[in-house]
Amino acid sequence: MATAVAILGAGSWGTALALHLARLEYVVTLWARSASAADALQSAGEHGSHPGIPFPPNLRTTSDLGEAVRNVDAVLFGCPSHAVRGLAEQVRSMLCGRPLLVSTAKGVEQDTQLTMSAVLEQVVPPELKSRVAVLSGPSFAREVALGMPTAVTAAARDLEVAGEVQRLFSGPTFRVYTATDLIGVEIGGAVKNVIAVAAGLGDGLGFGHNTRAALITRGLTEISRLATQLGAERETLYGLSGLGDLVLTCTGDLSRNRTVGLRLGRGEQLDDIVASMKEVAEGVRNTRSVRDLARTAGVEMPITEQMYLLLYERKDPRHAVVDLMTRRPKTERD
Repeated sequence: MATAVAILGAGSWGTALALHLARLEYVVTLWARSASAADALQSAGEHGSHPGIPFPPNLRTTSDLGEAVRNVDAVLFGCPSHAVRGLAEQVRSMLCGRPLLVSTAKGVEQDTQLTMSAVLEQVVPPELKSRVAVLSGPSFAREVALGMPTAVTAAARDLEVAGEVQRLFSGPTFRVYTATDLIGVEIGGAVKNVIAVAAGLGDGLGFGHNTRAALITRGLTEISRLATQLGAERETLYGLSGLGDLVLTCTGDLSRNRTVGLRLGRGEQLDDIVASMKEVAEGVRNTRSVRDLARTAGVEMPITEQMYLLLYERKDPRHAVVDLMTRRPKTERD
């Protein structure tokens, strides 16, 4: 019997993963929030973010959650991070058997300051907590949809579960490494979005490669500082889900978070930028949640702090840069 996978979230990322898994010849169900959206996707036979990449016959769409997760081997949460809890609460009573429960969302929940795997562990039935995993790393949706070579990390508390995720996703153009450091993998994926807003801001202000290199390097320091304080292994942050994802998101033109910063640097207002975007830029929400998490953990994160002031207290972008550059002198390891 063919492996069956449900993907909850029919945005560009969820659809890219659906296309990838369908190419591996699984039975793939892509869940959309409304019947009209599901019908439109099925009728068009492709996603608007991925024109020219037709849905194969083994990929179907639905807006019925129960139908989507019925008798599947894996459930992927491909929605934005702020929607993970709500979806998990809806499907928890619909799950049967022992499916993998894989978060592909990158974020920290605002009210609880929990990572996405921790949210799932809190919501799903107790017997399925050990089946929770995450997939993270440098992976633009468009390039995954096109089948371009990509490498990511699958993490779970149990290495055998991470190995199941590895086997599920691995293919000729998609290489998956395993890890058990959930905190490191998820903090890397969440905080890099905040740093990408800062990198885009520098580009929008007309700064150069020096500025971007500084932000990426010091951004990695912030990520590592927070993650290790929360119990992560430092080596994780120098891997695909840390440095790899950070470099991609801070430099790639397909980065939604970098685009937000770029447009802010050019003088646009945040509300106008967000309203004009078809997909969620996780860095906007995560700037607040990561800043709060850092304060709770007693970790200094100056780039994150300035991005919070910029996004939520309307601080002038150039003043934010000046304040970063004129902080008290320190050694590089501080």
